[in-house]
Amino acid sequence: MRYELYIALRQIRARKFQTLLSVGAIALAVMVLTVSQALMVGFTGELYDTTVNKLPHVSVSPQEDEDYIYLYRTLIEDINSIEGVDSASPYLTGKASFKFKANSRNAELKGVIPSRENEISGIEADMVEGSFRELEYSRNTVVLGSKLAEKLEVKQGDFVDVSFPNANPLPLRVVGIFHTGSPLDESLTYTSLDTAQNFYDVSDVINGISVRLDDFNRDREVAAEIEKTGYKAKGWTESNPEILRTIAIETTSNNITLGLIVVIASFGVVSTLNLSVIGATRQIGMLRAMGASVSSIRTIFLLQSGILGLLGALAGTLTGVIIALWIGEYEYPEGVEFAEQFGGISSIPVVVRPQDIIIIIAAVFLLNLIAGIYPAQQAAKLDPVKAISSR
Repeated sequence: MRYELYIALRQIRARKFQTLLSVGAIALAVMVLTVSQALMVGFTGELYDTTVNKLPHVSVSPQEDEDYIYLYRTLIEDINSIEGVDSASPYLTGKASFKFKANSRNAELKGVIPSRENEISGIEADMVEGSFRELEYSRNTVVLGSKLAEKLEVKQGDFVDVSFPNANPLPLRVVGIFHTGSPLDESLTYTSLDTAQNFYDVSDVINGISVRLDDFNRDREVAAEIEKTGYKAKGWTESNPEILRTIAIETTSNNITLGLIVVIASFGVVSTLNLSVIGATRQIGMLRAMGASVSSIRTIFLLQSGILGLLGALAGTLTGVIIALWIGEYEYPEGVEFAEQFGGISSIPVVVRPQDIIIIIAAVFLLNLIAGIYPAQQAAKLDPVKAISSR
């Protein structure tokens, strides 16, 4: 063991109370940083699961000055041949008025091929009554959102009258009810593509294609590739920029706040080292008189700073991980409105990533090394004669 490290460790042990305060301050800051990062990653992942994974990654619409896509089967084949495309689902959508007894509501009626639509939105997992696939086997059927069904006071098996100007009125049998915990539960309904074409009185046409990708981050790249066919295409980042803005704003504000907390904690190390320099003035002078170089004195105090920072970072991350995992096990009691408002989340989403832990420890360690430069420089500048004679 080099003597600089030995002296640094001895200094740390000799000032136990100051050491505990410094390590505790850093550990507390790192603990807050670790828990906050785990929550941020968890909520970001949950946001992607409840929004991006429910949305088409790319939406294709008709050519300029056209209302419909006519040769859509050929277009779907071309889209599926693009690298990175996982699936494509054609749809015909429009407004419709739903009436049951004395209740009436307006909503979007979306005609789809059920098996393909499920590959895009995973709607089957959100079904609370009935079967989404029954749309494929039964004519003149519909699947409603839970909020819309509640306001219409309909149940599975009931017939609702669907109408709209310039459309063919139809009685549709409710074969299922879905619940996503989002506004779609009140504004969106599903029927088969054939039924929608009959209702809107159009031939074998559609007005959009939903595309799902292997990697949703490539949405703009794939959209640009689809536009080469002459049809308009938009990625989810272009259609829903508010999702990215929300994540960016929350992440930035979170990082700034937590960074300031860690910086403030690091100043505690600077204070401790300054006190250590003052208290060890005579010892520094004796070391210099015995032949210790200026760089060795500087190294001793930099080692102290690094060790204190590392101990605080390790203690803080360990405590933070334990608290984060404990928070993640908490489940909201049934009926809590918070869970309803945030897409049916039943527990606090927490994700502890090993790379985050490594980055936090390394960043705090380096920050404390930097913070220790000033007191180390002050110690190295001490005149040995004056230091020995000081009291």
